[in-house]
Amino acid sequence: MSTDVTAKSPAPAPPGGSGSAAEGGLLRLMLDGLRRNMRQYGMLIALGLIVALFAIWTDGDLLLPHNVSNLVLQNAYVLILAIGMMLVIIAGHIDLSVGSLTAFVGAFAAVLTVQHSVAWPLAVVLCLLVGAAAGAAQGFFIAYLGIPSFIVTLAGMLIFRGFTEILLKGQTLGPFPDGLQKTFTGFLPEAGPDTNYHNLTLLLGLVLIAAVVWQEVRDRRRQQEFALDVLPARLFLLKLVALVAAVLTLTLLLASYKGAPIVLIILGVLVVGYGYVMRNAVFGRHIYAIGGNLPAAKLSGIKDRKVTFYVFLNMGALAALAGLAIAARLNAASPKAGLNYELEAIASSFIGGASMSGGVGTVLGAIIGGLVLGVLNNGMNLLSVGTDWQQVIKGFALLLAVGFDVWNKRKSGS
Repeated sequence: MSTDVTAKSPAPAPPGGSGSAAEGGLLRLMLDGLRRNMRQYGMLIALGLIVALFAIWTDGDLLLPHNVSNLVLQNAYVLILAIGMMLVIIAGHIDLSVGSLTAFVGAFAAVLTVQHSVAWPLAVVLCLLVGAAAGAAQGFFIAYLGIPSFIVTLAGMLIFRGFTEILLKGQTLGPFPDGLQKTFTGFLPEAGPDTNYHNLTLLLGLVLIAAVVWQEVRDRRRQQEFALDVLPARLFLLKLVALVAAVLTLTLLLASYKGAPIVLIILGVLVVGYGYVMRNAVFGRHIYAIGGNLPAAKLSGIKDRKVTFYVFLNMGALAALAGLAIAARLNAASPKAGLNYELEAIASSFIGGASMSGGVGTVLGAIIGGLVLGVLNNGMNLLSVGTDWQQVIKGFALLLAVGFDVWNKRKSGS
């Protein structure tokens, strides 16, 4: 008994089927690109959603030009601390002393300029040196004596808070010289014809847009040269459009008020400089290496003690800069200044993509995390949310960010 087997020809593809398949493949590539870069872009998307929600809930008050300027001035110290804290966490450590160190540096600046009439530029240099020395002292105990960073910086938190009380004798000291105040609370000067906008801010915005586009295109080409995964072309173009739109919107908002705050320029220099170091410099790669796998870093010849020492020295210098910024904004040094600043810096780093185990994080991520907290604070203040509920909401934001990091690592591992 034989059975005839007739080969069936494949059914003809419906019209436009190949195009639909191509579109489906492109969509899958875009989704895969998003999944691979979820750690990098997740909080950036979250920041955009938070801004949009609070803009709606506050009837647009969040995005008023004067409020955007205040947002920058109010959160400058957190963003400065977050940059240094991100490096510390990437290296696999923690620093609990930065809040007390900012208060101590502010007190030291007040004693120099108010009580002893030291010229404020010299006082700024001395304060930065004091902060660097404090960070170096802690780095020595951590790197060369092997004492855990949690213990050393916890002791530093108590020591610097005590020295602040000693310097100020329990009293508030001020005001600061006008030059110091304007450096951290002033705006760029007016220049050019009357255009109803701040011309210098517009120029800086255009330069920043050109730099962002050039950097993104350059990084993509370098990744392609080394046969690394890159975003699909359409998704990359969408990313560029979003970045340009964000920078242009911020530029127009600032230019329609008093212009860019000087402290924003300082922050921009820090972000560019530290971003370059962490991406391209040997020192930055060593920080990632010792945080990601310390035994392997030692075997490869990296001087982990030296790197750790300089990471904490750098954190001390940035804490000093943040201390000057907040003291100038308050126009006085207070024994209670800097309370919980270390927690805000740590939260900004983790919200911005740092990993509890070290070895992961970016400078831009720290800025994004700080902005998430800053927008939450500002938006809730505009909505008259009590400080008690603000703490609850920020706590949940931190918990969600760290939980997302854990989930993302497990999903990547599987």
